[in-house]
Amino acid sequence: MIRNANLREIAMALPAGRYFQRSDADYEAARAATVWNARLPDRFPDLIVQARDADDVVAAIRHAKQHGLTVGMRSGGHSWAANHVRDGGMLIDVSRLDDCRIDPDRMVAVVGPGKGGSVLAAELDALGLFFPVGHCKGVCIGGYLLQGGYGWNSRVLGPACESVIGVEVVTADGERRYCDADNDPELYWAARGSGPGFFAVVTAFHLRLYPRPGVTGSSLYIYPVEYADEIFSWARSISAEVDRRVELQIVTSREVPGAGLNTPGIVMASPVFADDETEAADALKLLGTCPVREKALVAVPFAPLDLAGWYDAVMTNYPSGHRYATDNMWTSASAEALLPGIRRIIDTMPPHPAHFLWLNWGPSPQRQDMAYSLEDEIYLALYTAWQAESDDERYHDWARSNMAAMSELATGVQLADENLGERPAPFVSDEALTRLDRIRAHYDPEGRFHSWMGRPW
Repeated sequence: MIRNANLREIAMALPAGRYFQRSDADYEAARAATVWNARLPDRFPDLIVQARDADDVVAAIRHAKQHGLTVGMRSGGHSWAANHVRDGGMLIDVSRLDDCRIDPDRMVAVVGPGKGGSVLAAELDALGLFFPVGHCKGVCIGGYLLQGGYGWNSRVLGPACESVIGVEVVTADGERRYCDADNDPELYWAARGSGPGFFAVVTAFHLRLYPRPGVTGSSLYIYPVEYADEIFSWARSISAEVDRRVELQIVTSREVPGAGLNTPGIVMASPVFADDETEAADALKLLGTCPVREKALVAVPFAPLDLAGWYDAVMTNYPSGHRYATDNMWTSASAEALLPGIRRIIDTMPPHPAHFLWLNWGPSPQRQDMAYSLEDEIYLALYTAWQAESDDERYHDWARSNMAAMSELATGVQLADENLGERPAPFVSDEALTRLDRIRAHYDPEGRFHSWMGRPW
């Protein structure tokens, strides 16, 4: 920890951005505001800076350098593990950098890291445009894009980081740079997939936009949980056949409140993006071939549904004001190998809104050359959510322990739902990690920025 005198000196030198020292009355409110999860980590930065523009970020980084402070940054998403909140050093909150300039003619946008993805989607929709923003309302694009970005229609458009054509950053020496394929290409490479281990502060993303799909919609099948073996075996068997315009998402929970079911259920809700309703319905036909189709409690082969409706549906699984613990894995294991772990997950599942997500993601096409480098055919994620602090001991380890028990079947983890502080696991390829370390050594030789939790710099 640095001395209070140094903190006062830093604070006095900062410009318009607000700042909070640990001794300030408003410090704890500022710290809590950086974490969407009501389960605040027991970690305390010495100084929190609420930046209002890129100049504030420059000033903060230069003073961190001058006084030997390590730096974390937060843009305003659903970082369950709150990787950005560390003991000591400086936390820069860039959630107020939410400017957005859209150029419909060039099909590009320049967007601040604090811009809400659902807000951006609505603004683009009004212009007949589209970008694969995240599935949860309230997630800002900063951390979402840095870690990869698994969003709407990403099976067609790729993880959202593939649509980042440039980034404006403040580097460890307090310099502003624009990075793309031709300018600081190594830093640009690192910005697309390194997530909370990125070693600069992004103040703006330059995004490639797309025409809005003609139709968005969904199928919906809800099954009793006792048919889990048949459903997940079938889902694994059709992995390579699922139309890439379809997101086959299977959510298992103790109850399905939106459907009025107060018993455990398996919800197969699958967004589709197509030119017209005929194409959309055709793309979804495969999902009607489930071997226990006649056992479905609800069966809707296709219905139009806009993104606003989808956001409302998704957020029933992620209510605010809850205490969360998550973990995940990528896998290409067979259904036979996965089913024992899935049965254990279902048997030990806490009450709703805790849930188990299965996503048919691949096989995927060849990706661009970027830090993002680890994915697989199937994505499994566990989300534990509860309200009472007294239940922490009861629920906090459900996600970690179940994913740990299946780790021999995993390729690695996705940074969006990372739990690296409690369960270190691969999140990029070995080659990409070696390259990231080399680039970090060049751009951040003093280790100014925090690395990933569970992996010391």
